[in-house]
Amino acid sequence: MLRFQSIPLWISSGFCILPVLVFAGCSRTSAATQSGGGGRGRGAGGTGSVPVVTAKVLQRDVPVDVDAIGNVEAYSTISVRAEVSGLLTDVRFREGDMVKAGELLFTIDQRPYQALLEQAQANLVRDEALLTQAEAQLNRDAAQAEYQQLTSDRNAQLAERGIISKDTAEQTRAGADATRATVAADKAAVQSARAQLAAQQAAVNNAKVSLGYTSIRSPIDGQTGNLLVKTGNLVTASATELTTIAQVQPTYVTFAVPAVHLSAIKRYTGEHKLSVAAAAEDAGEVPQTGELTFIDNNVDVSTDTIKLKATFPNTDRRLWPGQFVRVTLHLTTLRQATVVPSEAVQTGQDGQFVFVVTPDSTVEQRAVTTGERVEDAVVVQKGLEPGDTIVTEGQLRLEPGTRVEQGDGRGGGAAPAAGRGGRGQGRRRAQ
Repeated sequence: MLRFQSIPLWISSGFCILPVLVFAGCSRTSAATQSGGGGRGRGAGGTGSVPVVTAKVLQRDVPVDVDAIGNVEAYSTISVRAEVSGLLTDVRFREGDMVKAGELLFTIDQRPYQALLEQAQANLVRDEALLTQAEAQLNRDAAQAEYQQLTSDRNAQLAERGIISKDTAEQTRAGADATRATVAADKAAVQSARAQLAAQQAAVNNAKVSLGYTSIRSPIDGQTGNLLVKTGNLVTASATELTTIAQVQPTYVTFAVPAVHLSAIKRYTGEHKLSVAAAAEDAGEVPQTGELTFIDNNVDVSTDTIKLKATFPNTDRRLWPGQFVRVTLHLTTLRQATVVPSEAVQTGQDGQFVFVVTPDSTVEQRAVTTGERVEDAVVVQKGLEPGDTIVTEGQLRLEPGTRVEQGDGRGGGAAPAAGRGGRGQGRRRAQ
């Protein structure tokens, strides 16, 4: 009822009220524009400054490292086997003992091999006697041949002068020829005796070697493994494994790094020896230091990694074969490098840039050339100078010439409205 009664009044007065409402809306918009609350790059509260977090460009030594997970390998591993067959009579170590090269480990029954040696030595004495006999026979026949030759020559002269018959001279000459043939046979017998003596000497040496193989000694310094054959068992030459010995001083650590680092590794290897640090997975483990000694000759195409190997002295034997360790390959140290937080570097259409705060509290966009990344920092090769103030948070609302209000990002100063979720962070992920 009331609405119907007020219709004539609303119609009659509408032309007066409507302009008032329109002008009131325009007035509010104008006031908001004059207050500075709108427009890009302007902060709230009428101050005209965008709150950001800033940091100083530093200059310091920057180590360039490559981290990986490695596996410890023994410097050498020996499988101890018997070289002669026989009964195992003695074991001179306990499982897990550290042994030295040449230390006696096992003894095999020596009696059969001692008997073979004595038999070979007896045959050697016999062959020496046979050689002496053959040489004496040769000397006797050689003297007889010389006498027969002189007699033959003399009888030939006598036969020419008619003193003796030619038949007698011919008989003497035939005897001299027969004696020379006997001497030749004696020489062959002497050579045969010498050859037999040499063969028998070899038999003696072989028997000595076989007897020596009954004492099994450690070929390297290292740690013994599990004892696989107990005393009293029969072992077979070259077939029965008795134990293993692993050399752990020094030792190897093998690891793989992405192939993208290969060119840098080769470059720095040509300049100096590359140091490698390795530590067990325990949080409190102190790293050990070694040096890179091997780069594989091909890249693993399935993982796009290159295999490397470092050698460690391992004097305290903390690195154990088969153990997984954290590895850090130190390539070089950049002396007095210009360093900025990684979140300060943005990526635009023209490349990478940072916002630099000028003395009048405005920002300018400056292109930079970056180098190595070290943890949360980036090395800037070109575009910044130590001491410059750069924006690390709040880049989303910035453009060249924007006035900023600086904060330290730890609760002091102004907090950025956009925070790390703005434009800058999205670009960092793209990098």
